Amino acid sequence: MPTPTEKETSQTLPERPDERTARRRRSRILGAVAAAAGLALIGFIVWGVWLASHPKAPPLQGQMDATTIDVAAKVPGRLETVNVKEGDQVSKGQVIATLYVPEIEAKVRQAEAYEKARQAQESLAQEGARPQEIQAAKAQYERAQAAEELAQKTYERISRLYREGFVPAQRLDEVTANLKAARKQSQAAREQWSIAQTGARRQEKQAAAALAAQAAGTVAEAKSYAEEAKIVSPISGEVSRVLLREGEVAPQGFAVVTVVNLNDQWASFNLREDELKDLRMGSVIRVKIPAIGGGAHDFKIYFINPKADYANWRATRQNSGYDLRTFEVRARPVSPVEGLRPGMTALIER
Repeated sequence: MPTPTEKETSQTLPERPDERTARRRRSRILGAVAAAAGLALIGFIVWGVWLASHPKAPPLQGQMDATTIDVAAKVPGRLETVNVKEGDQVSKGQVIATLYVPEIEAKVRQAEAYEKARQAQESLAQEGARPQEIQAAKAQYERAQAAEELAQKTYERISRLYREGFVPAQRLDEVTANLKAARKQSQAAREQWSIAQTGARRQEKQAAAALAAQAAGTVAEAKSYAEEAKIVSPISGEVSRVLLREGEVAPQGFAVVTVVNLNDQWASFNLREDELKDLRMGSVIRVKIPAIGGGAHDFKIYFINPKADYANWRATRQNSGYDLRTFEVRARPVSPVEGLRPGMTALIER
């Protein structure tokens, strides 16, 4: 008969006890692993269902803002020079552009000429008549006084002759009229001499002084407009936009350059009122700025105010409930944040 193979021999041999124990142990381990895997799968499914029914609230999103000034020309004119470009740092009072305004220069010259004329009138009123005019008035008075004395003597002689009957009454009337006229002329000449010595009246001097002051004010006004041809930055900051170039006409009040103050920045959030429960005036919040990376930064809330009434109401439910208003919340960094710029996204984790 043929000899049985080794495999057939192993299959016919009875299983040893130690092998049977190891096989049972492996079966129990595999069963436990399978049971644990099943429980883990069930737990994972339950956890997924719970997460699906309780999604994580998204962060409150806002953006950075800063004090921005549109530097405009107070008077219209053509831009002669623009001394800055985007990204330049400027200081308060720095001349960033100049205008060419020939009309203002002409106004300044006219005002200065007007001021000189008014000053001359005031000087004339204060000084009074010239010495030659005073001497002339005095000579006129002395001449009138001599004529009065002659008329007086003539009247006395004719009056005596009339009493003695040598001259008619007509002649006496003539010399009497001449005497009265001579006295009036002498009095008028004396008044003219007094006026020349005294000069202008107090009211005339005051009027002349007021007109001179008005002329000085006109000059100051014209020069102030000339100074407005130099466009200066009202704040220190960074040039973010240059809106007009050299040679272009700058209308009155139209921005030439935009300057942003990077030292005065804040985060602005538009939030529904149901999102304000943990936000209070003066409280410190943690804000992330994805653009600069790193962790969150401390910001202090300094402004909470409702937005305008239009388009900021939201119903809590479709058919009932109440409406929620939108509030603007602003917060400034507690300490300077390197790299922070306006327009960057700001996030508050919830």
